[in-house]
Amino acid sequence: MNAFAPAPSEPTTAESLRAALAGLLDGLPPKQAAAAVERLISNYRGRTPTDAPVLRDRSDVAAYAAYRMPATFEAVRAALAGLAAAAPGWAPASHVDVGGGTGAATWAVDATWEGPRETVVLDWAEPALVLGRELAAGAGSAVLRGAEWRKAVIGAGLALPEAELVTVSYVLGELTAAARRAVVAEAARTGRAVVVIEPGTPEGYLRIREARDALIAAGFSVAAPCPHDGTCPIVVGEDWCHFSARVSRSSLHRQVKGGSLAYEDEKFSYVAAVRFPVTPATARITRKPQIRKGLVLLDLCGPESEGLGRATVSKRHGEAYRAARDAEWGDAWPPSAGD
Repeated sequence: MNAFAPAPSEPTTAESLRAALAGLLDGLPPKQAAAAVERLISNYRGRTPTDAPVLRDRSDVAAYAAYRMPATFEAVRAALAGLAAAAPGWAPASHVDVGGGTGAATWAVDATWEGPRETVVLDWAEPALVLGRELAAGAGSAVLRGAEWRKAVIGAGLALPEAELVTVSYVLGELTAAARRAVVAEAARTGRAVVVIEPGTPEGYLRIREARDALIAAGFSVAAPCPHDGTCPIVVGEDWCHFSARVSRSSLHRQVKGGSLAYEDEKFSYVAAVRFPVTPATARITRKPQIRKGLVLLDLCGPESEGLGRATVSKRHGEAYRAARDAEWGDAWPPSAGD
C-alpha cells in the first residue's frame, strides 16, 4: 500500500472520482455522446490535427471524462508511483497540471501524496476547465476542492508558475513539434520535478524520449522509469518503452466504451525527472513477466553499461524467485526491502 494512501475506512481518491463521474452523461443524447467518443478515439490515435484544443464543447468534455478520464488517472498514478518510489521522503507542496483537461492528473497526484498542496490546472478548453472544477468540487479532498482552474494556451509562449511538481499528461500529442519543445522547456524552467505521460504507442514513446532528452539537457536527473540518465538503449523502429495500468470499469465506463469486461489495460509511456537527489531503480521490468514451471523470465532495462537484457529467476534463488512471481510489468527490479 502507498504510504500516502488514505485510511481504509475513507473513500479512496479513485472511488471519489468514480462517484463524481457517475451522473456525468445524464441528459446527453446517446448518439451525441457516441459521436464525441468516436472523434476522441480518432484524435487519440493521431488522425486529427494537432494545433487546436481537442475538447470543444460540453458534450466533448463529458464524453472525454467518461471515456478517457479513468484510464488517464490510472496511467498517471502508475507513473507517479515510480517517482514516489525513487523519492520516498518527498511530497510536492505545489503542483501545476499542464493541459490538465478535466483534471485526471490532479486526481492522480492527490491519490499519491497527502496535502496540503497548492494546485493549478491549466488548459486551453474552457468547457474542460468548467467540468473539471465541477468534479473537484464534490471530492472528499480539500486539495482537489481548492484547486485553481485557469485557461491558458498550451504551446509556445506558455508561462508557468514555479512548482514542486509539473505534470504534462496526454497533451504533447495535441501539439506541433515546436509547441512540444516549448512546453517541455517551460516545465523544466519552473518545476523541481517534471512528469510527462503519453499514450503507450510508438509515437507516444518518441515524444517521451524527446522530452527525456530535453529534461536531461536542462540539468534534470531521471527518477523513473529509466535506471540511468544515459542514452535510451531501445532502437527506434524496432521497439518502444511502455507500461500498462489496470483500469476498473464502472457501468458508465462500459456503457460509453461499448465493452463488457470489468477492466481494461491502459498502455502508457512516461518519464519522471527531478532536480533533487533520488534513488532510481537498479533495473526496470519492461514486459509482462513470463512465469514458467520453476522459473520466471524478466525482461529488464538495466544500468547504462548493461542496457536491455533478460533475467532468469528460478526456485533456487529463494526469496528472489518468490518476488519475481509477484512482480509486475513496470516494477523496479530487484524490489526494495520495503516493497
